[in-house]
Amino acid sequence: MSDLPRSLVTVGAGQAAVAAVRLLRRRGFDGRVTVLSDELHAPYQRPPLSKEFLRGETEPEDLTLLDEAWCADNDVELRLGVRAESVAAGVVRLIDGSELASDAILLATGVSARRLPGVGGDRVVYLRTLDDAARLRGMLSAAERIAVVGGGLIGSEVASAARESGVAVTVLEAGTLPLISQLGPEMAGFYAGLHRQYGVDLRCGQEIGAVDETAGGVVVRTAAGDVEADLVVVAVGAVPNDEIARVSGIPVDPVRGGIVVDDGCRTVVPGVFAAGDVASRAVGGGFVRVEHVDNATTQGTAVAKALIGKPAGPADEVPWFWSDQYELGLQFVGRPRPGAEIVVRGSVDDRDFTAFYLADGCVHAAFAVDRGGDVPAAKQLIASGLPVSPAALADDDTDLFDLLDTISA
Repeated sequence: MSDLPRSLVTVGAGQAAVAAVRLLRRRGFDGRVTVLSDELHAPYQRPPLSKEFLRGETEPEDLTLLDEAWCADNDVELRLGVRAESVAAGVVRLIDGSELASDAILLATGVSARRLPGVGGDRVVYLRTLDDAARLRGMLSAAERIAVVGGGLIGSEVASAARESGVAVTVLEAGTLPLISQLGPEMAGFYAGLHRQYGVDLRCGQEIGAVDETAGGVVVRTAAGDVEADLVVVAVGAVPNDEIARVSGIPVDPVRGGIVVDDGCRTVVPGVFAAGDVASRAVGGGFVRVEHVDNATTQGTAVAKALIGKPAGPADEVPWFWSDQYELGLQFVGRPRPGAEIVVRGSVDDRDFTAFYLADGCVHAAFAVDRGGDVPAAKQLIASGLPVSPAALADDDTDLFDLLDTISA
């Protein structure tokens, strides 16, 4: 089709941008492709930064998503250390005042670590980039005790990696339990107990007053008392990097931030898309923004398909995340409803189970601990929207795919 774009510039070089670029070349798109990154590293995977990389099991080269050889072989121009300032239909304006013309533009700028006002310094780490992770890994090797502000996934993964290295860890969590809004009180209680069993000093309901550096370390001031450490890791969530949209007149979610897109990841500006952590999809009267690799891959793929004239628009897939902590594989899928009934398959005491979240007799979410094999079936059970027997779910002798066939018949 003659009206299909003949060039693409991605602003950002994370999972969504890489997924789009790789699919375009696999599907024979022979137009000009330029990838802009404001970092000096080749595009890399972020999830391992707080896990395998922090534990010293992988090195920077192991994380690469697009290397120079692949880009050369596939005629992709990779421009590192380049920051875009704004976009308009058919043009990307760079911070140095130059411009790049392009039929299509993909905003894949991701998110940044949320900062605590006034909290920073040589002994304070916010973990988001490879440089952040390399700095933290070096600091951990010389640390005896650390404080982690925030008990979410990143904070928990840092705590796990530090404990496995023999470092004393205090986690300061604002909520009544870590991940309680995601897991619910019962499973959040298990999660808290897991960290305490491995020696983490987990303190919930903590409000941070200040972080002060001392001659020998750092002190975290809280209403419940001071916590002394060699360094502090702040892991209190992320904020979308949507500044480029704001200055370009592209709508963003006024409440939570994120570049507003439709089901096909299109912004209101013709030829300008957004995908990945920064994209906020309009749903009903609100917006949904999802921060995980699976979503970034799905949306980046959808953009690539749109550019080559294939049916576009990512499916409303079931949200999914995973984490490795204390040699356990943790996975969560779905969106639990308030007051959901929890049905456990396996043994919580043995840390080998899947907790299914049911509402109105249907599975809406599942939390799997060292049971990755249950997750594909759980996704299908959630997607089916069909009622299921709690007793059958709890029975380890019942094959979940057979159960799915039974309720679908």
